[in-house]
Amino acid sequence: MAALFGARVRRLRTAAGLTQAELGALTHVVSTRITQIERASGAKPTLELARALDAALGADDLLVELWPYVYREAFPDWSRKFMEYSERAVAVREYAAHVVPGLLQTEEYARAVLKVGRTLDGEDQLAERVAVRMERQKRLGAADRPELWVVLDEAVLRRPVGGMPVMRDQLTRLLSTGTESHITVQVLPFDQGEHDVMGGSLTVLTMPDGTEVAYTEGAHYGQLVEDPDEVRRFSLTYDRLRAAALPPLMSLDMIRSVREDNHRGANVPSRSERRRVAQEQLQQSGRRQLRGGGRRPPRPRPRP
Repeated sequence: MAALFGARVRRLRTAAGLTQAELGALTHVVSTRITQIERASGAKPTLELARALDAALGADDLLVELWPYVYREAFPDWSRKFMEYSERAVAVREYAAHVVPGLLQTEEYARAVLKVGRTLDGEDQLAERVAVRMERQKRLGAADRPELWVVLDEAVLRRPVGGMPVMRDQLTRLLSTGTESHITVQVLPFDQGEHDVMGGSLTVLTMPDGTEVAYTEGAHYGQLVEDPDEVRRFSLTYDRLRAAALPPLMSLDMIRSVREDNHRGANVPSRSERRRVAQEQLQQSGRRQLRGGGRRPPRPRPRP
């Protein structure tokens, strides 16, 4: 895909009568960067650069549309294949053990999650990954949108990813799914105890022809499962998780409760702040006592 992207850039540049140096000047990069892109060597183009090339060459979004496929080449084969399945799926069933699934993340929450990736290489790559994640969410609003069913472990709600303000916005985003007819969110509470997917997350995708694939993921690995017998076992595992979770309305109530608890917690002064206020109050009390105790009582008048 990088070679195809480079060939398209070279063809469009030649048709426009531009040299590599001239195209570089128009897109604010050095000419050697244009050479790298056309030869599919060196670092892959960023989304920002793809947009700049598209505008400079009048490509009518051709390069922007190609860019996600170039970007995916940075992922392992199984991960790219899972992305391709996800784009065609008519139903997505997902259990999330640690973080809110990407399809329901706010931009700031996604940034906080992606920032800790082991393969992250600078702010530009972070911005690209966030942009790709936000782009994927657009499918939930498309005409061919999939049915999305998400089971969140309670830990997902309790972990303040990105800090309290970011987490409150994320919880609000989850609450808004209650108005979406094609999205269902459930919470698996702690008191349900152990289960079969405690070590990571699970996604089961249903394809247009009715076949299914499964994807399991841990902190630093993922596995795409296509064998029908194995997929059926994972599908049954998911159904058990869904049955053990709180019903959708009770789940939304729990999400709302956690959000309100976080809000109250954010308004509670820190220990150092409470100590400072207490000291000020003691000092003010002491000053009042000194002012009150510094006056001598009136002397009794001598009797006539």
